[in-house]
Amino acid sequence: MMIFLIAGLSTTASANDSLRIATIPHALYWENKPLSYAIKGNTLTINAGAKTDMFRDPNVTYNTDNAPKLLFKTTEDFVLISKIEHAFTSKWDGGALVIKADSLNWVKFCFEKDYTGTRRIVSVVTKDISDDCNSVAMSSNTAWFKIAKAGNVITLYTSSNGNKWLLVRHFQFHPGEIQVGFLAQSPTGNSCRVLFSEITYKQKTISDPYKGE
Repeated sequence: MMIFLIAGLSTTASANDSLRIATIPHALYWENKPLSYAIKGNTLTINAGAKTDMFRDPNVTYNTDNAPKLLFKTTEDFVLISKIEHAFTSKWDGGALVIKADSLNWVKFCFEKDYTGTRRIVSVVTKDISDDCNSVAMSSNTAWFKIAKAGNVITLYTSSNGNKWLLVRHFQFHPGEIQVGFLAQSPTGNSCRVLFSEITYKQKTISDPYKGE
């Protein structure tokens, strides 16, 4: 049995446990257990173990989905924001916001240590095979991430301060019920502890994708 942390208290957890983040109006649950986690208010920490990842290689040589993810289900339009921070210890270490329709259709919007050692904003859009796109390089271990869903259109944004947003990607995605949430990964390392803080969730439909509002 694994021991986890919730709001600073030790407890046991199973795959069926229903969890709450103060600013999200939906119950959350684990897909793949982390080494440990903590929830306090609108802050979440996930500690991913070794060889954890979520990727379907275009070369069809590497397909895995064993990274710990804390998810909730929704059909509504929304805007999800979180600040993501981790130590960038090993190559491909990362924390991400995720959207998952099923095992072959999902989005991973990641703050990742790339193959050059750079702190990188990375978006992975998977429709059977992963389309992996490296974007902005960051100088800090902290960055802001925002996902907006408007019908069957998803828009991804990043920011260095949570105020001025840059549109990273804008695309159509699988309609209907999806799973949304938070992921930590350490594909080549022993572990990766990711802090998701200042999490906000709004049920709304954005009207201007360039502003995210």
